[in-house]
Amino acid sequence: MAARVELETTGFDFGLTRRNAALESKGTTAPKATKTGTTIVGLIFKDGVVLGADTRATEGPIVADKNCEKIHYIAPNMYCCGAGTAADTEFTTNMISSQMELHSLSTGRETRVVTAMTMLKQYLFRYQGHISAALVLGGYDVTGPHLYTIYPHGSTDKLPFVTMGSGSLAAMAIFESRWRKDMERQDAIDLVKDAIEAGIFNDLGSGSNVDVCVIEKGHVDYLRNYARPNERALKEQSYTFARGTTAVLKSSVRHLVQVTDEDAMDTTL
Repeated sequence: MAARVELETTGFDFGLTRRNAALESKGTTAPKATKTGTTIVGLIFKDGVVLGADTRATEGPIVADKNCEKIHYIAPNMYCCGAGTAADTEFTTNMISSQMELHSLSTGRETRVVTAMTMLKQYLFRYQGHISAALVLGGYDVTGPHLYTIYPHGSTDKLPFVTMGSGSLAAMAIFESRWRKDMERQDAIDLVKDAIEAGIFNDLGSGSNVDVCVIEKGHVDYLRNYARPNERALKEQSYTFARGTTAVLKSSVRHLVQVTDEDAMDTTL
């Protein structure tokens, strides 16, 4: 009698689909992906890198913070924009920033942007995307300006202009139509501002103000709230009503007797 040979199968395994369907039929809700909203961008110009971000933080359909900071410090010569879960982006960049400082102290040299990129991608890959941090890393080192995108699963890109977040498509439309090589500093800042504003006005997860960070050789300008496209305007009309506008149907007055300490003692005795 021939022995039964078990063939090893490869590919996707759908063995739990019946179990999941049975659980859902009994009222168990399947987990859903968290929807996050942000617009972060970066581009390389003639003398350095310009990073940009909006300032809206959301909790589902609720705007939790209208002026949060999404451009994080990594080293004196590099900064990083974060999209995704606010805590994940902040603590991930803080941890890599401390490691970059220790690396700089041990080597005695200015840290390279590719070193921070490698640390970030290896850290995120270790957790297989469960750390919701999509990052745009920009900096200027001994080899010139550099711009990277790091995705939550650990993959990276190195491009002259990049966008990430839920408003990235609107921002990329602005970049693809207007970006050119060796742009001047102010032209690059204006392009980043317009790209972020495209995300602000076309994506519900992005909003409020525009933060810009300009990184050049030996110099960084962090332009907090560089543009405020959503300033609250004055109300056109007055919504206060004059006294007597609403008729009084009835009124009643109750006179309360003030009780002294002696009266209170008498009642308790």
